[in-house]
Amino acid sequence: MFKQFLLVLALFVAPLAMADKGPFVGEISTTRLLADYAKFNKEFTVFTPSNDELAKIQQLDGKDIVVLFGTWCHDSEREVPRLLKLIAQSEVALKSLTLVGVGYDKRDPQGIAQQYNLEYTPTMIVLDDGKEIARMIEKPKVSLASDLSQFNSL
Repeated sequence: MFKQFLLVLALFVAPLAMADKGPFVGEISTTRLLADYAKFNKEFTVFTPSNDELAKIQQLDGKDIVVLFGTWCHDSEREVPRLLKLIAQSEVALKSLTLVGVGYDKRDPQGIAQQYNLEYTPTMIVLDDGKEIARMIEKPKVSLASDLSQFNSL
């Protein structure tokens, strides 16, 4: 009887322990993000960028992009995969793309979130020669491609 109790307990406790592994914190590759986080993968799969968006994202050619996001954040689950799809389909030649997951406290071990004064997730920052030229916070005002390609001196 005790063995049956342990088996039943294990069947209920194990999935609960595995279900809440906490947010991913630190740098992550596009491949790993899409492979390990189903909601990100689903949005990447269903999002279809317009030709206008694909043309606008080409303005990021040669730029660095830093994306600060939470695997726990619904805005991140929507916007980060859309950015990744825009980059993939447009084949824009970015200088670099850095994806940084943050915890609930909006921090990461490398201090990248603090360096860019992260307040809300996701935050996408476009840099040209180390200088910030565009920033999109939480959700686009017009569209992701349009907001990120509106360069100004910040």
